[in-house]
Amino acid sequence: MTENNLIDMLIWLGELILASWALSYGAEHLSIKYGAKFIGRTVLSVATTLPEIAIVVYAATAGDYGIALGAGLGSNLLMMTLGFSIMLIIATTKLSKSPLKGIDVRAFKLDKIFLIITAVLSAVLFIDGYNYLDGFIFAGMFVAYIIMALHEMQTEKRRETPALMSSNAFKKNNRNQKNNKKKNNLERAASKITPIDSKLERDLTEDKKDHQHAPQGFKLMLKAVLIFIAGTVGILIGAEPFIHSLEGLSVDVGISAIILAVIISPIAGEMPEKISLMILARKGADGASIAISNVLGSKILNNTLLLAVAVFGSMYHGGFFSAIGVNTLLSYQMILVTVVTIVALIPMFKREIGFKLGIMLAGLYVISIIFQFFIPHESIPVGETNKT
Repeated sequence: MTENNLIDMLIWLGELILASWALSYGAEHLSIKYGAKFIGRTVLSVATTLPEIAIVVYAATAGDYGIALGAGLGSNLLMMTLGFSIMLIIATTKLSKSPLKGIDVRAFKLDKIFLIITAVLSAVLFIDGYNYLDGFIFAGMFVAYIIMALHEMQTEKRRETPALMSSNAFKKNNRNQKNNKKKNNLERAASKITPIDSKLERDLTEDKKDHQHAPQGFKLMLKAVLIFIAGTVGILIGAEPFIHSLEGLSVDVGISAIILAVIISPIAGEMPEKISLMILARKGADGASIAISNVLGSKILNNTLLLAVAVFGSMYHGGFFSAIGVNTLLSYQMILVTVVTIVALIPMFKREIGFKLGIMLAGLYVISIIFQFFIPHESIPVGETNKT
């Protein structure tokens, strides 16, 4: 039985690695058109969070609210420490194809502020449990974040367009000057006689070049979209059997329930995101930018959309006015994850982050895991409670 679970785990791990490569490839090429931050924040974050979303949906609709909330909390704890750490260490060492001395994170100020706000608010709202009102608040925050990301993308495009046009005009002017030097007096005289025809010919030549490049650019973008979709489908297919095989292996070898719940399950659920981060971190500055956007965006998603799904799942299971009640274990987990998130984000408000922060975050993960063993595990049943 142990051997079967091990073989299954390795097979599905390979499938997830391939799917994650497809995600990173698609995200990298989509970012050329839509920007690294927007793709990392939204499209890639949702795709790599699909396993957790699936777990939360299944658990909440079945009434297992502790598992539903624990999936999001464990994910945030893992990725804000170990996940970020691995990405930084790879990006700033020879493990990367283009090692960076540091990663400029000034452009992610709004993401960091938004993550702190959602982390603190989700913890405060959990003081008396979550009900339908909290579900709408979480959904509203998620929509607000998407709108913010869209607005920032459009603003950056407006800033880049004049600079790009100016650069293209400068290059075109240089080419024209070089061409003019090569023309003889006869050609210059001919251009004066028929300026309209000459201008028309140049315009037609430029249009022809544009039309020649347009199909190629469209094909590359279509290829990136299709590969990204294939990666997303691959994650949807492979995430659940990989998690089940890993959990089965854990039980077979006698790993305790707390290790399984706190360490193994989050690692399994976050496997696509971790693999994508590692692949992107090796691609230099652009890949690291997408990776950071992915981590921050996916954790904001966990504090908003994932919690909204959990609440709406409880409403589906127990009725509109049902609520996710408070228990001791989840309360301590919520406090721990909120504190770790804030501690991890404080150094990121500097201009650059790098290898040293990666080591610090790895240490923070170890400390948080050790702390798990001292959290009280005696809990009142998680049931439906009506908030007043």
